[in-house]
Amino acid sequence: MRLTRIETFTTPDIGFVRVTDATGATGWGQVSTYHSDITCRVLHRQIAPHVLGVDFEETLVGQNDLFDRAAEKEHKFPGSYICRAIGGVETAVWDLRGKAAGVPVATLLGGAPGPLRAYASSMKRDITPEDEVERFKRLRGAYGFDAFKFRVGAECGRGRDEWEGRTEAIIPAIAGAFRGEDVALLADANSCYAPPAAIHYGRMLADNGISHFEEPCPYWEMEQTAEVAAALDIDVTGGEQDCWLPTWKRMFELKAVDVAQPDILYAGGIGRTMRIAAMAAAHDLPVTPHCANLGLVTLFTMHLLRALPNAGKYLEFSIEEADYYPWQYGLYVDDPYTIDGGQARVTEAPGWGVEIAPEWLAKSQYQTSEAEA
Repeated sequence: MRLTRIETFTTPDIGFVRVTDATGATGWGQVSTYHSDITCRVLHRQIAPHVLGVDFEETLVGQNDLFDRAAEKEHKFPGSYICRAIGGVETAVWDLRGKAAGVPVATLLGGAPGPLRAYASSMKRDITPEDEVERFKRLRGAYGFDAFKFRVGAECGRGRDEWEGRTEAIIPAIAGAFRGEDVALLADANSCYAPPAAIHYGRMLADNGISHFEEPCPYWEMEQTAEVAAALDIDVTGGEQDCWLPTWKRMFELKAVDVAQPDILYAGGIGRTMRIAAMAAAHDLPVTPHCANLGLVTLFTMHLLRALPNAGKYLEFSIEEADYYPWQYGLYVDDPYTIDGGQARVTEAPGWGVEIAPEWLAKSQYQTSEAEA
């Protein structure tokens, strides 16, 4: 395969990528959300010159090599923006390949279409325990969710709560609301606590039947997270922010997490995420990727989970509406996200099975890079 054109369509919140190969075939991908307009500038400046016009094998190994070489060419700029830019092109190549073969990406990855158990993922900290309970109950009735994640502490809060007493109130409120029901409960601290406080709240979670404690300590302080994981009996999870493969290797060697949570678009695409999953598998760990919005990252994750041998228990699924994430609506010709009986579904449609809405594209910032003739 040889890419001849890379186009980006972006707003500051989200950016889509369309690639074209030498046959004229096309595929859609996405750079990571948030400051996507900056990521697209990085893509055209620092990734496109290294991948356009380059022949590569239509295999996972071939794709990995293409983007590895691009990263190596930009070795003075390791980190998030390079990975986010690579992820945009790489995910578009998977769509192109799936459409050409007439199969979903999940099939290309060695899996198959089908259902996935989803957990309803709350992003809100400005919500009272009572309102969060009401929301979860309503979603359970409407869509059949049987797993829910709520927020504790303050984001990167240096030990502070969102408001005094909120965490002490929301843990028993959520647990009590589902007592006696076959429901999984998860909590996310978003890097809030030092180890003593994380262990304290982790034990409170365990006492209330919550099974998953996400990013309890500052994510960059892996020794702290490892200390918490060693002290608790419930799953300590993390990794969504990490994009450098040696960081993942060290995380697993430290036994810092019980569940790995890479984000496909933070990590640099499907291929790099599969490498992380293979490292996790070598340490007998499951993978439950981070995908906290209804951009394409959730669809990418659905296809990946249908193929990973060490896929975790569920798919993260954002429950936030337009008042919270207005930019995640109106993106697609046909919405790829439906929950029925608490499950999402990967369809038989080729590639990612999605087309970006022309109305959205018409309002976006456009840029193109082309291979030299």
